Amino acid sequence: MPAPSVQPLIALDAVVLDTETTGLDPAKARIVQIGAVALRQGRLLPEERFERLVDPGVPIPASATAIHHIDDAAVAGAATFAQAFEAFETFRAGRILVGHNLGFDLAIIRRECRLAGRAFAPPPSLDTRLLGQICFPTLAGYTLEILAERTGVTLDRGGRHDAVGDAESAGAIFVALLPFLKEKGVRTVAEANEACRRLTDAMEGFARAGWEEPKAVTAGGQGALSRIDSYPFRHRVADLMGRPPAVAPPDMTVMAAARLMTERRISSLFVAPPGPPRVDAAGIVTERDVMRAVATGGAAALERPVGEIASRPLAHVGAEDFVYRAIGRMDRLKVRHLAVSDAAGAIVGALSARDLLRMRASDALALGDAIEAAEGAPAMAAAFARMPLVARQLIEEEVTAVQVAAVISHEIGALTARAAREAEAMMLAEGAGPPPVAYAVLVLGSVGRGESLLAADQDNAVVTEVAADPEAADRWFARFGAHMADILDAAGVAYCKGGVMARNPGFRGSIEDWRGRIADWIGRTRPEDLLAVDIFFDFRAVHGDTRLAEALFDEAYAAAHAAPMLAKLLAEQIGAHRPPLTLFGGFRLTEGRVDLKLGGLFPVVAAARCLALRHDIRRRSTRERIAALREKTIGAAEDLERWLDAHGVLLDAILRQQIIDLAAGRPPGSRVDPAILGKAGQARLKAAVGNLAHVGQTVRDLLFQA
Repeated sequence: MPAPSVQPLIALDAVVLDTETTGLDPAKARIVQIGAVALRQGRLLPEERFERLVDPGVPIPASATAIHHIDDAAVAGAATFAQAFEAFETFRAGRILVGHNLGFDLAIIRRECRLAGRAFAPPPSLDTRLLGQICFPTLAGYTLEILAERTGVTLDRGGRHDAVGDAESAGAIFVALLPFLKEKGVRTVAEANEACRRLTDAMEGFARAGWEEPKAVTAGGQGALSRIDSYPFRHRVADLMGRPPAVAPPDMTVMAAARLMTERRISSLFVAPPGPPRVDAAGIVTERDVMRAVATGGAAALERPVGEIASRPLAHVGAEDFVYRAIGRMDRLKVRHLAVSDAAGAIVGALSARDLLRMRASDALALGDAIEAAEGAPAMAAAFARMPLVARQLIEEEVTAVQVAAVISHEIGALTARAAREAEAMMLAEGAGPPPVAYAVLVLGSVGRGESLLAADQDNAVVTEVAADPEAADRWFARFGAHMADILDAAGVAYCKGGVMARNPGFRGSIEDWRGRIADWIGRTRPEDLLAVDIFFDFRAVHGDTRLAEALFDEAYAAAHAAPMLAKLLAEQIGAHRPPLTLFGGFRLTEGRVDLKLGGLFPVVAAARCLALRHDIRRRSTRERIAALREKTIGAAEDLERWLDAHGVLLDAILRQQIIDLAAGRPPGSRVDPAILGKAGQARLKAAVGNLAHVGQTVRDLLFQA
């Protein structure tokens, strides 16, 4: 399945939604009907539909009935909104929403969810009204009727002002807009989102009307690898094919052909007469063909000429074709092998489903297994050394820096867990015995948040059960922590300059020790205590007894939530932030670089953490914390969206610089040369850091908002 953000619009799986309501004011109207139809691979499927009448719980005005022909009698005994919406969400099954003036429907749904006492997170969506404006910027309007006339769509799909009928009409218009969008350079969901965001007048009109803004498609953390799917659209078959092609004469025996495949460790042979093989004169024999021949003909089949069991005509693909064409051809023809031909029809290589799988599953998907299987620091270092290459490949494939950071953080967590197991083994080998009590290894800071990039050092800690002999237990865990730190340093995750490692007394201890530390931090709030808060409250367990870690997490958040003075002091820290911009709007540079950690990441990460602690939002990642603030309606949605945007822009700029620096042999960090971003990238970065100029004041304003 393609990554949602890079999924081609022509291959989109989505649900087209429409609602009928008691009126047009999203602050007052109630839903009386929900209708939807499916889009699969860019095709409208009217037979896959959803329709529910909804009892709004209020009389339906005659003026509304005159439009959609739904009256009080029609909805008597109908489902409640909560029942209908739950059924709709089951039908949607996580798919992107498409609709016309969809912001109105989503605003009504948000209100209905609030009235029903249920949470509502707007799903990723595309609005045909906005897409129509992208395609036809000079039209007098963008109603369904106007767009239907412009695109040649007939609005007779179930009747206008019927929810399913309007959903079908919107879906038909969406499909009709695809070639026009392609002409505008809009081919993917991400490109459509970006083009819609640039329609500022339309967006402002939505806001004035009280409508929801369309939500861009994003992909989150732990599932990032499974959603990376842009490779087939960016690479040629020649990049993957096996060469030179293995060719057998038609009179070679099946036994000899099988032996040749085994010797060359390949799964197919082309069968062709002498001379350069051509697709129009060749066949193919695969391992499965050999097994099938033996299964039906017994041992005698091994002496048959291989030409007798070869498959013809030969399925093939051009060397310069994109990989997605090869995948599509294999799927359509139900084959696992393709010949690769040049422009003249000569066979120049072979492509198998195994080749495609191996490429897709190489660096990115094998990394975790390599770390898990590594034994000893050298093997761990070899496995982890793939990470910069993986990061570069993912960025090249237009995976967001947020997703890449989640991958990096996951792998550092896996590496830390592997180091912990190695450290335990070393303790046993030294005669120190097994752990004296149950414990958990924690990763803190950016790794805990899932936001680490390529310059991570060690931020780890240990929490244990209370031991009968605390001093003996601490000696064991001190040695264990030292081993773990040494292993991680050797494997490529450097010692923490600030000493945030379990080998140091302040970052290991029993759950009672940690309770005391937390109380001390909150009660005294010295500058060093605030630093500990910055690091500690992002932690997650990567090894050991996770119940200990979760208990500590809950207790820590409860204590912080009950201490408003802590939040005030954290907010004061954020208030000291100033964007790294000069009086004339340029970047404030030191040796040609701008510090985007102090100048950007710190305030947005700290703001999200501070408000999460104050409002008891028990989330770890910056983006999850901001999303939870929005769900609780703490803060203006526009401000929070700007924070999210800035967070993504800053991570992207830093990661791109780190990839460049690592390739050049320079140590990676958070200082970025703006020149690497180009003019457009610099403009985005300036906007991002500029949008954080007042983050401190915003945090102070929101500390005590209910």
